[in-house]
Amino acid sequence: MTIRRLRPLPVRASLAAALIATTAIAVPQLAAQVFPGHDTNAPVNYAADRIELQDKQNRVVLSGNVDVRQGNLELRAGRTVVNFTDAGSLQIQRITASGGVVVTRGSERATGDVAIYDFNKKIITMSGNSTLKRGNGDTLRGARFVIDLNSGVSSASGGRVSGTFTVPKQN
Repeated sequence: MTIRRLRPLPVRASLAAALIATTAIAVPQLAAQVFPGHDTNAPVNYAADRIELQDKQNRVVLSGNVDVRQGNLELRAGRTVVNFTDAGSLQIQRITASGGVVVTRGSERATGDVAIYDFNKKIITMSGNSTLKRGNGDTLRGARFVIDLNSGVSSASGGRVSGTFTVPKQN
């Protein structure tokens, strides 16, 4: 995956985008279609108030008004840590975002305290005060969301899951 910057920053390298992959919890889950058809191979563009390249740890820390984009998927957060491998070219492995995380694609919006985007598994995991809203008004709330970008299916778990489905208005 190639990485491009949204605006120049005074540091070597190009870099990354953000979010959360953790193991599944054996709790009843509610599944929904979210972010279907996302191009996980699109370049990742970023912008932030500050960037720190930590070469020995193979990571980059972006802080202050972080904006990460991949295709039509956008992630905003206060801070992100981008883990990468560097075998001749930078390859993003995972982005961990924190601080008012908002992930949007079109009219769909997911929010949470923390998010991890696992580039190898193509999964975004959001936790802490997580909410998922769709353009039609459907809302889903839970402690944790897992968004599978391969299948476009999302699941909510961790405690009680709640939400609202919109219904067509009848005359």
